[in-house]
Amino acid sequence: MHRRWRCAAHEFLTNPEHHTLDRDQKAFLKRRTFHGNEIVAGTRRLCLMNRFLHGIGEMTGETLISPADALVAPPPESFDYVLANPPFGKKSSMSFTNAEGEQETDDLTYNRQDFWATTSNKQLNFVQHIRAMLKTTGRAAVVVPDNVLFEGGAGETIRRKLLQTTDLHTILRLPTGIFYAQGVKANVIFFDNRPASPDPQTSKVWYYDYRTNVHHTLKQKPLTYAHLEDFVACYNPVDRHGRKPTWSDEAEDGRWRAYECEELLSRDKASLDLFWLRDASMTDLNNLPDPDVLVEEIMENLRSALTHFEAASSS
Repeated sequence: MHRRWRCAAHEFLTNPEHHTLDRDQKAFLKRRTFHGNEIVAGTRRLCLMNRFLHGIGEMTGETLISPADALVAPPPESFDYVLANPPFGKKSSMSFTNAEGEQETDDLTYNRQDFWATTSNKQLNFVQHIRAMLKTTGRAAVVVPDNVLFEGGAGETIRRKLLQTTDLHTILRLPTGIFYAQGVKANVIFFDNRPASPDPQTSKVWYYDYRTNVHHTLKQKPLTYAHLEDFVACYNPVDRHGRKPTWSDEAEDGRWRAYECEELLSRDKASLDLFWLRDASMTDLNNLPDPDVLVEEIMENLRSALTHFEAASSS
């Protein structure tokens, strides 16, 4: 690991493309480009080290990575871009010492005027917080678990607000087996902020299903950029309004298709949890993944089920 780290650092430091900025551009990159929050001390230190090795931030003074809880208050400033993989886990909580001197936890709810809904669900709170961080023309890409796409109550309120006030243009369904936490089913939602309008700002949502019939594991088949090249081509960042679906009645195995906003808003609880591909493992028993991959997936599902049971019993 140390050898790979040294090689990566050497490649960065010797790459001439990283030394072509003028003085003002370097100052902007170093002090005004990247900001963040991380409440876990060890993770924050790794982030600060990574930034410093890339010539971003200072060793002393303002580090640009706050250790504070980002959800406590509205953001002090707005941003052009937000990239986030918020912590997973159903509820926000806080620890305290009771009258007997024992440690206890309690659900933590954030009451903020800039939030659409009050909830203890930390993923829903982060989605609201990230939307509040964006400039009027800001853009966001956020990793969220499946429940953000279908949960009722506050979840429905937030989804409807996202469709109405932002351009929620893309959802990438991620495969299982790519996170250290086992059994996680997640997506990346892409949305652009928009000025206030009486009409929904989302016209259609494009979905890329990279979960159905896809098998990844951290050790034997890790996810790489090459696996996402087709998604990037379909996403078409140069001409997002010129996208072409790969799914049709004649091409039922296409992973890329769009749904109109009106159709999504009319769904039960405005659910955005959509999939259309046939699961080959349910129909083609002769085309199963390797046994080791199946065993790892089964273990992930069992751990995920145990986590849900524990969460249900403690609520």
